[in-house]
Amino acid sequence: MKRLERKFKRIVVKIGASLLYSEKTRVDNAFASEICGQIHDLIKDGHEVVIVSSGAIALGMSILKLEDRPKELSFLQACAAIGQHELMEAWRRFFKERGLTCAQVLLTWEDCEDRKRYLNAKNTLLTLLKLKSVPIINENDTVSTDEIRFGDNDQLSARVSAMIDADLLIILSDVEGLWDKDKKVISVVRNITPEIRALACPTNKKTCVGGMITKIEAAKIAVDSGIPCVIANGKKEGIISLCLQEPADSGTLFLPRQESLAARKRWIAFGTKSKGKIIVDDGAKKALLNNKSLLAVGIVDIIGDFSSGSTVSVLDAQKNEFARGRVSISSRDLEKTKGKRFDKEIIHRDNIVIM
Repeated sequence: MKRLERKFKRIVVKIGASLLYSEKTRVDNAFASEICGQIHDLIKDGHEVVIVSSGAIALGMSILKLEDRPKELSFLQACAAIGQHELMEAWRRFFKERGLTCAQVLLTWEDCEDRKRYLNAKNTLLTLLKLKSVPIINENDTVSTDEIRFGDNDQLSARVSAMIDADLLIILSDVEGLWDKDKKVISVVRNITPEIRALACPTNKKTCVGGMITKIEAAKIAVDSGIPCVIANGKKEGIISLCLQEPADSGTLFLPRQESLAARKRWIAFGTKSKGKIIVDDGAKKALLNNKSLLAVGIVDIIGDFSSGSTVSVLDAQKNEFARGRVSISSRDLEKTKGKRFDKEIIHRDNIVIM
């Protein structure tokens, strides 16, 4: 078994709604208190910890006495607004008992899309860590229109990990890890293949929207950013410390790629949304894989409407995404130049990430 020869100083811990929510007390106080105790000990030992916490919608549903998750967006946003206060109050109380402060940080996709806002968010999180305050991050569900969806906080935790250059992402859920076909936990995943994805199945819980498939997609973002990821059972005693000591024995460990992406390329790959697709021929693909820029002559087709500076997916002839980059011209102008000789690079090599 391959061991990770690195120290985990900066850790992101994602906590699912199924762990925090209790039908009797709304917040599972025993669980929240135990997690805060573990984090207190880690900070005392010199670690930095960020929490990505689900649970606002589930708590809002409980306060409003709703049995089924609302389908109407404005209703979901109302639940989030009501539940977020309850969620932060629980975290504040248990950290205060241990002499720690925590900070609420609500993020949206727009905070990542804009480079300046992205760096501001990153600097704020790093400053909080220097102050030994625990950032509690959640999606800003009250104002988001397309983020209250399947697996939002799993992927948010991975994107935050890439943003702050974390050393380890721990996704805590109510399962031991990823099971194989014989219902045995897979201890190490070296590559996230279609076969690995096929082992995942969606959740049917009424108060949460995650599932193993969203956790695998989050793990993919983390490992492609050079960050190992562990999916583990949050109810296991001392689980966070166990993940730091023996990650492969604590749940399912996803090993990172050999080379970590530079900070700006992480942002291009995982901090921004793809606004469209560019399909290229085999010659252009080969050039991109050899660290060359994308030229108009190698472009076969364009899908979507995007502007100059947007992030787009680059697909090969088989329609498989193999790269992502920031375009220098709009889709409208690109339609006029695709397949032709054109002096300007469509995507400069410094703005291309091989996925």
